[in-house]
Amino acid sequence: MNPRLEYLREKTGKLTSSAGVYIMKNKDSEIIYIGKAKNLKNRVTSYFREHPDHTPKVSAMVSNVYDYDFIVTDSEYEALLLECSLIKQHKPKYNILLKDDKGYHYIRISDDEYPKITAEKNTLQKGRYLGPYTSGFIVRETVNEANKIFMLPTCNKKFTENMRKSRPCLNYHIKTCMGVCTGKISHETYLNAVNQAVDFIKTGSPQTVEKMEQEMNTAAENLDFERAAVLRDRIIAVKKISEKQKIINSGADSADIIGIAEFYDGIYVSVLIYRENRLYDKAVFELERTDKDEDILNTFMIGYYNGKSDIPKMIITDHIPEDNELIEKMLEKNSGHKIKINQPQKGKLFELLRLAKNNSAEYAALKNNRTGKEIIALEQLAKSLGLEKPPKYIEAYVISNLSSESMVAGMIVFENGRPLKKAYKRFTVKNQAYQNDYGSMYEVLKRRLMHIVNQEGDEYFRRTPDLILLDGGKGHVNTIVPIVKELGLNIPVFGMVKDNKHRTRAIAAGGKEIQINELKSVFNLFTRIQDEVHRYSVNYMHTKHNKKTYTSELRKVRGIGEKKAAKLMLAYKTKENLKQASPEGLASSAGVNKETALELWKFIQEEF
Repeated sequence: MNPRLEYLREKTGKLTSSAGVYIMKNKDSEIIYIGKAKNLKNRVTSYFREHPDHTPKVSAMVSNVYDYDFIVTDSEYEALLLECSLIKQHKPKYNILLKDDKGYHYIRISDDEYPKITAEKNTLQKGRYLGPYTSGFIVRETVNEANKIFMLPTCNKKFTENMRKSRPCLNYHIKTCMGVCTGKISHETYLNAVNQAVDFIKTGSPQTVEKMEQEMNTAAENLDFERAAVLRDRIIAVKKISEKQKIINSGADSADIIGIAEFYDGIYVSVLIYRENRLYDKAVFELERTDKDEDILNTFMIGYYNGKSDIPKMIITDHIPEDNELIEKMLEKNSGHKIKINQPQKGKLFELLRLAKNNSAEYAALKNNRTGKEIIALEQLAKSLGLEKPPKYIEAYVISNLSSESMVAGMIVFENGRPLKKAYKRFTVKNQAYQNDYGSMYEVLKRRLMHIVNQEGDEYFRRTPDLILLDGGKGHVNTIVPIVKELGLNIPVFGMVKDNKHRTRAIAAGGKEIQINELKSVFNLFTRIQDEVHRYSVNYMHTKHNKKTYTSELRKVRGIGEKKAAKLMLAYKTKENLKQASPEGLASSAGVNKETALELWKFIQEEF
């Protein structure tokens, strides 16, 4: 609790309703958060209200606010620009700061007499550099393509010293190197190839092909057929590389594609940068959610594009940011041309967006020791069910029985999209005399939820799940939701509705169903959960039923009643273990004399 809240509320009550920027400070007068607002009074008041519903990070920020300043602006757009400038200047602790965890990468053209093109992680060596780029993979691929197409050497030879002194290497014989070391390539020819390679890297394949075609035609007209043939081969190579690029590109000429993947409180944003029909670069950022109502895309775009001038005419996103008009205005001012923020629903651009999201998901998976598919499944699940964030801890329940005998329930747990077997629980239905799935589910869930309310049992029984799934439709959901509310718990409850193949086809939510057939990752996750909870529950039912049968059989022996038979099954668990037991062991487990134990042993060996 912040002891300054009363003062802050009093100050905020007198705040203007104009647009502007607010600047939160701690007791040492350090700036810890900067935000913009269309209405300063309404926005700042939301931080200091009596019953806030903040995320942990916002709560931490508010607890450290000693005072705040504000700057009034004439418009929300001016507030946006001022916010960007101040965040960049002060780098406040609680703002989303766009930092990736990688260094920059460069393409170097050495300053030797025979320059070479290489991928570098810094600019320490002499030479000319292209970049910086954020993706080392794309830099290496680009350099490899350029050297291969234009047959440039990638060895360590210094050609002024080694010319004609050694045999050419394998690259020369497989036609991926022109063979400068043979002494047959003129200095002018080599420099021309290097310049064409640099042009290819900088401008992309269409312009390079057009330029080389003009040179090829000129060479042919001048009867320089050898040079024309070399240019022809280069053009063919560039076009082949271009075809590979088109498979990835799928139709974006110049565009930024922004994909976002959420994994609990972590947010991962990947930007695929296409220029001139080529995947030019990729940047990945890890963010932390500061406010649950915050539009992450909105915040990211403001920070990412602030101060940039190389902005394409199209930006592809999975939704239109809430400050779309303000952002487009800022981007157009920075770039000097019109900007279109596009939200594709299908087609080639939608596939590009999916690729960007997959990149973000894989990055999140790497950071959290998960797979990209698991990340996407949990994210899609949250969106499908209207949850605030992906459910980290999921409990699923099913009732199993043989008519009115051996009625049991299984509870399985999936944490971060994977089974957490040490948290599984088994329940015996005690209060239902006859088969009653609704009544059994009510009994089991009430017993389980009381462990949360009273904080009893092991760490898993005391833990509150992010989501409860019931094997059944709206009837099961309507049976359990009232218990959850009655106990004062805030846990989403949904049912798993099966198709004719006994797989989950939809999610029951009160009086409606949410279809998941077309959401492949969600469908696969639910199928895994359903298969696992059925396996676990049915196995327990069969075990319990077998124990009941074995107990009845053992009671045929004189001196073995219900309690002694139960003791034996508790001690030996299975029929096979009983057959391995000695008369002395049976006497000790059941608490019977030697004569009864021997008679019991004979019965087990001969008739059991």
